[in-house]
Amino acid sequence: MTIDTQSNGTTVTEVGQFLKNPPEGFTVEAFGSEYRVHCSEENLVFIDNFRSGDCDIVFQNSLGRKLKMHNLWEYTRMRKSLLSKRIYVLVSHCDQNIPESSKKEPSEPKVLQKYVLSIDGGNPMIKWQMERGLDWAISSVAGESYRVEIDLSEILESLGAAGIIAENLMKCNPTWKDSSFTLKYYSDALFDFPHWFGFSKRSFKLRLIKNT
Repeated sequence: MTIDTQSNGTTVTEVGQFLKNPPEGFTVEAFGSEYRVHCSEENLVFIDNFRSGDCDIVFQNSLGRKLKMHNLWEYTRMRKSLLSKRIYVLVSHCDQNIPESSKKEPSEPKVLQKYVLSIDGGNPMIKWQMERGLDWAISSVAGESYRVEIDLSEILESLGAAGIIAENLMKCNPTWKDSSFTLKYYSDALFDFPHWFGFSKRSFKLRLIKNT
């Protein structure tokens, strides 16, 4: 199942469907129990290798969920890509209902389904939010190094509320896991105390805003 919200180019695709019918710019090769996914430079993929059922899924051109940058040139290049390319992130739809027998011990939510979420960084509404969030992150940190998390959970919650996510999954007590990606900027400053002590962590959310 692939869902396209049409208004801003946001898509949600089940992992199995993504592998069977990859979108434009992607090719998939099967090697035994491993799927290797190749993507073109027109896309930005923030997906770590993962396991689905009995198969290992490898996105060979992925930047990983947490991307490190070490100079202004790398940051500028990545910023330009974020504001113009289609972005792909692996997310997990989970049931946060915990059986009574296991509530006494810490328990991870049960994963119901994995999806590939895609947003269009060049869409005017997404681009505006991304620019504002990145500018705020840079201007609000005191040190040279920092990290900023781009949170997509509100986009996913909006899709669920709109009835886009399968009804049988929404009957559970749903929550989303791994619904973000992170940019880490490291400078060569000798005494970057705010970063060392965790004071340079920032986060902002992207939302679905209808074009008017």
